[in-house]
Amino acid sequence: MESSAHLRRSPRRQTANRNRAPASSAALALSEQKTASALRSELLSLGVSAPAKLTKIELCEKLVACRAGHDNDSTDGGDVVNGTLPHDNMIPLSLSSAEREQYQQRRQASNDSTGEPKAEVPLLLWRRPITTLHHFFAESYYQLQQLAQYLASRWQFVAVMAFLSAMFAVASNIEGPHSEHLASVRASALWSGWWIGLGILSSVGLGTGLHTFLLYLGPHIAAVTLASWSCMSVDFPSPPYPDEIQCPPGSPAEGAVMTIWMIISKVRWEAMMWGAGTAIGELPPYFVARAARLAGQDMDPELEEAMSADDQSIAGRAKHIVHRLIKRVGFWGIFLAASIPNPLFDLAGITCGHFLVPFPTFFGATLLGKAVVKMHIQKILVVFLFTKSHFESLIKLFGRIPTVGAYLQQPFVEYLEKQKAKYHRKVGAGAGPEDGSMIQLAYGLLVIGMISYFLLSILHSMAQQNAKRGAGSKRQ
Repeated sequence: MESSAHLRRSPRRQTANRNRAPASSAALALSEQKTASALRSELLSLGVSAPAKLTKIELCEKLVACRAGHDNDSTDGGDVVNGTLPHDNMIPLSLSSAEREQYQQRRQASNDSTGEPKAEVPLLLWRRPITTLHHFFAESYYQLQQLAQYLASRWQFVAVMAFLSAMFAVASNIEGPHSEHLASVRASALWSGWWIGLGILSSVGLGTGLHTFLLYLGPHIAAVTLASWSCMSVDFPSPPYPDEIQCPPGSPAEGAVMTIWMIISKVRWEAMMWGAGTAIGELPPYFVARAARLAGQDMDPELEEAMSADDQSIAGRAKHIVHRLIKRVGFWGIFLAASIPNPLFDLAGITCGHFLVPFPTFFGATLLGKAVVKMHIQKILVVFLFTKSHFESLIKLFGRIPTVGAYLQQPFVEYLEKQKAKYHRKVGAGAGPEDGSMIQLAYGLLVIGMISYFLLSILHSMAQQNAKRGAGSKRQ
């Protein structure tokens, strides 16, 4: 009778106790670390009411929910509603005006973290030019500060490199028997650095890299191939090679033989340097993911998507295959993913960084795959396509296209004749007046367009990164 009377006196408390979920492990762990007064102080500092009638475990549940970005207050500020947010108009009456403002800001941050779409115009130069440029310059200043701090922390290395560069410059300006050797070393270093830099530009930027193989290395290999078959030799006079290709005197020699492997050997060094540059360009995703894992930050969204395997599209399945290959096979999985033309290799760097794959393992496999295997595959394809017989057959195929075939064929025929005449000029003869063909004009426009797109993507990426960093610091 006494218990039934007690239940009749407090039906609301009975309902609340029946609907309350069991305490979470996080709340139990928090209850062992903090006192009830400390819990109430922290809740009040967050702008959340902490009525005296709440038990310690209820305070812990409320604090855990607030830390996760969810406020569990109801309209009277006393009941706990597990895992849900109140309606926008249901602001606790116990809060002051300042606490109400903090409450609304925290609700907005919670909505942002749940992934609800925001009606904000994206940071694009043609949509918000002033704001985009502001964030771009702010991010540039921030990155320069980070670079200055990094160099200052390694001032010994910077000092040694500056001293060696100064000594090399002084020695190069002093006449002597060593001048010719230093000039050769300088030319080789600049030539190698040029291709390494182009390789870095090709792979850096998480998919927004400049396609320097199509713009520079591929045309260079094609030009060497055409010249080799025209001259029946790869012993081009240097100088002007590699800046300009000319046939050696007396070529083509009687009985001269030209093979694909001779051409491949001629362009092997620049191709390997370009491949090494692409391997270096894959390091930023690795280091970013590794630093985030060591700092205890959330997993990269792209990696989380690849691990879930929920996306059944072709791209989603390819990402999942790359992730499983890297995680299960290790060195040889990285080597295999780097050895084929693979636009998803950025995911391999993120995966290796997140799972703390040792740097020598990741970079060694990437360097071997890209600079040795992949480059030979691409190089052989270009040389095979621009071999004399294959290239002439391709031009004939253009002529067989109905209606427009003759118009497509003519520019290629003229370009091929002009290139042959250029290759067989006498060494030291002037290049003559430039008469650009349609192919050269189209190639120039393609280069300008792709470089412009690359620079624009960098501007947008840096602006969005700066805006994201500013929003994160405000939220904290």
